[in-house]
Amino acid sequence: MTTALIAEDEPLLADNLRAELAAAWPALQIVAQAGSGTATVALALQHRPQICFLDIRMPGMTGLEAAQAIGEDWPDDAGALPLFVFVTAYDQYALQAFDAAAADYLLKPVTPDRLAQSVARLQARLAQPTTGDATLATLRQLLTQAAAAPRLRHLQAAVGDAIELVPVDNLVYLEAADKYVRAVTAERDYWVRVSLRELAPQLDPERFWQVHRSTIVQIDAVARAQRLENGNVLLELRQRPEKLTVSRVHASRFKAL
Repeated sequence: MTTALIAEDEPLLADNLRAELAAAWPALQIVAQAGSGTATVALALQHRPQICFLDIRMPGMTGLEAAQAIGEDWPDDAGALPLFVFVTAYDQYALQAFDAAAADYLLKPVTPDRLAQSVARLQARLAQPTTGDATLATLRQLLTQAAAAPRLRHLQAAVGDAIELVPVDNLVYLEAADKYVRAVTAERDYWVRVSLRELAPQLDPERFWQVHRSTIVQIDAVARAQRLENGNVLLELRQRPEKLTVSRVHASRFKAL
């Protein structure tokens, strides 16, 4: 039996999608229904559905961010990542991006004819033995579809009563910590009041690689990448003793291993 999760913060829309899915795909079992991005991630990791229908705009975390979090934390023994279907009210420009990158998209309000097409597409994808790899590739493509932003040269970090300008060139890695980012250099750590999600588009993607949902590393600061027996990758740094874990979403960046 195929399992699915519905993430939608509008109860009427969630109930409508559930009813339409029951009619279009009677054998599909809805194992969980979430009303926020945070709840979506928790329920997906608990129930491990094969398909996630994700509303793009949800409280606390968008559908894209929830998909990223699910991919980052998906257990190694849980098999293939879910297929992500994004439910959106965006215009045609956005739909073209989702059509190219996601397993599928549904435009609100969901119509029976369009849902039937999606069901057929999903059933075909589930029948493919490489579904897990395809889903992972889809998610990585979604995560890299960010608008270009001016490149940062310095971070402003609070140090006592002063603001210290930390050159971006001196960074070894950046780590998310609630509403702050821990900016790590060879000599010390700084705390910057900004989210990693806001900061990431302002960094040069050729130099700063996202290796985990909560970690960005300056690739020149990496001395060695070691692949473990479970498929994970550990990064050894040139000027810091700690090792950084590469999540499965980003492990293919080190495909030479």
